[in-house]
Amino acid sequence: MLSLEFGPQVSALPLKEDSTFADILLYRAQMQPNRIAYTFLHGETETGSLTYAELACQVRVIAGFLQSRLPMGSKVLLAYQPGLDFVLAFLACLFAGVVAVPAYSPRRNQKTSRLRSIVANADIQFALTASQSASAFKQFCDEDPLLSKLLWLVTDAVEPEMAEQWKLPQLSAEMLAFLQYTSGSTGEPKGVMVSHANIMHNSQAIAQGFGHSDRSQGVIWLPPYHDMGLIGGVLQPLYAGFPVCLMSPIDFLQQPLRWLRAVSRYQATTSGGPNFAYELAVRRSSPEKRAGLDLSRWEVAFTGAEPIRAETIDRFVEVFEPYGFRREAFYPCYGMAESTLIITGGVKLTPPVLKHINADALEQGRLELSPPERHNTRTVVSCGQVLNGQRVIIVDPESLVPCAEGQVGEIWVAGDSIAQGYWNQSEETVANFQAYTATGANSSTPDAPVTDAPVTDALPKGPFMRTGDLGFLIEEELFVTGRIKDLIIIRGQNHYPQDVELTVEQSHPALRLDAGAAFSMELQRSEQLVIVQEVKRGHLRQLNVEEIFQNIRQAVTTHHALEVYAIALIKTGSILKTSSGKIRRRACKQAFMNDELNIVADWSRDTRRKATFQSLQSQIDTVFEKITKNTSSD
Repeated sequence: MLSLEFGPQVSALPLKEDSTFADILLYRAQMQPNRIAYTFLHGETETGSLTYAELACQVRVIAGFLQSRLPMGSKVLLAYQPGLDFVLAFLACLFAGVVAVPAYSPRRNQKTSRLRSIVANADIQFALTASQSASAFKQFCDEDPLLSKLLWLVTDAVEPEMAEQWKLPQLSAEMLAFLQYTSGSTGEPKGVMVSHANIMHNSQAIAQGFGHSDRSQGVIWLPPYHDMGLIGGVLQPLYAGFPVCLMSPIDFLQQPLRWLRAVSRYQATTSGGPNFAYELAVRRSSPEKRAGLDLSRWEVAFTGAEPIRAETIDRFVEVFEPYGFRREAFYPCYGMAESTLIITGGVKLTPPVLKHINADALEQGRLELSPPERHNTRTVVSCGQVLNGQRVIIVDPESLVPCAEGQVGEIWVAGDSIAQGYWNQSEETVANFQAYTATGANSSTPDAPVTDAPVTDALPKGPFMRTGDLGFLIEEELFVTGRIKDLIIIRGQNHYPQDVELTVEQSHPALRLDAGAAFSMELQRSEQLVIVQEVKRGHLRQLNVEEIFQNIRQAVTTHHALEVYAIALIKTGSILKTSSGKIRRRACKQAFMNDELNIVADWSRDTRRKATFQSLQSQIDTVFEKITKNTSSD
């Protein structure tokens, strides 16, 4: 037996070296049968809950059904509305030895391209869903020649007797557990091959970093088909043995305060999301709406999945500190699907680590600390230190030579959480998961010698996983600065798109926050800056486009010394994003080039043409007809 201690207050969980989540659930059902494992909120009303005993019983029913219909190792699409049915189906796949492929819930009038690419890449023949959604999902897929071939299995209609057909499969730690398709922020989604060992190792990393115990309490609104919602929201509570309240991301987006009211109601110790979630909670709240909140037990307010802004942390603390929230609860972290989930994290109940750096030097790839009050100083937030024996080094992405401490380069990672590669994409797997440095090194000693023997202070040449992210290390703290493929390079200067986007959205009150894309295009034989930006719905009827264009151009020139070539103002809610809410800059660029954006007004330096409102009234009428009564205006 192997005793894995994952929290300071929890008893050790007895596990074998090759234990899986099937072993964990069976253990929980035996030792804590009557304890609530999962609760689901629809809006703010509980619609269901499961104890560990009920969970294990229903999972066995579905797993027995799957084993009776599918060979071991079969890949199945999971298409569910947010709820407990997804949890049961995913765990049943682990119990049955079939490979789950979580996917977003198909919706009417939604493009099928992402779902098609997943089904085609993984050669999926079967899809699991619940009875209340089966008809709609099947109708959605029947309109597509490829998706119409899927065979649908309804998991909540399985007879209880199927539990007798279940047999615990012979699973090895290195066997494929599920395929986690990437969000596709810089390209087509790729199926990350996550093993049972990967899940176990990363779950232990999260439990250690977050200080989880069986006395913790979770509240999670993140989509379960995304790595943060699945590994952090569904599997982590089961691993550490604490209850979690799950919510629909749609319910959160409609009324962000539902999230914090759930944190207050269930006295959650762990909850979080990307930076935009904290922004929404601030912007869409008021003293009247915040009345009665109690956030005093919130110990880990994790934030990751997109750039973490120091300004957001400050605003959230300022607004919610009177309701018991503490600045030291903020827990910045960093990870990705290719590493199962988490790579680095902060120290629990310690304020986030900030560094003030010279923005001009950063654009040249240099790190230069700067007083916070100095002009053109940028504040960056640390994503913490490596967790559970993983390794992080910073490497020059072109020379592959490891960088010295404080140098900006690509983030490379090694460790037992690193997935096996991309499904059916051998070249991409070699390029991204089997990277080797030009010299052996660790993060602080670039010229450290390479030896065949395992050592503590020096890392081998590889293999490492290339993240595609830029960042730097200072005193073992990781700071992420942006994506390599999104980097804007104009006249030899590096510009991070998220910085330009922040400048644009703050330049005029009619512009929607977290809803813009900045990218460069080769025009007139040189790289030119293009801005795509959503307009707030409430400003569509009286939009002073000339003033907006002037403000954007002036702000970008003032803060970044850049000249804007073109601006496209687009309809509310039409910016292209990934399933996890990240801006798809490359897709926005392609849509701009193909004239596929929902443009309200545009401007170009090339033609100096005036912005027009061609058929704007009919567009506005169409938009307002689609607005539901629950949708809040920004």
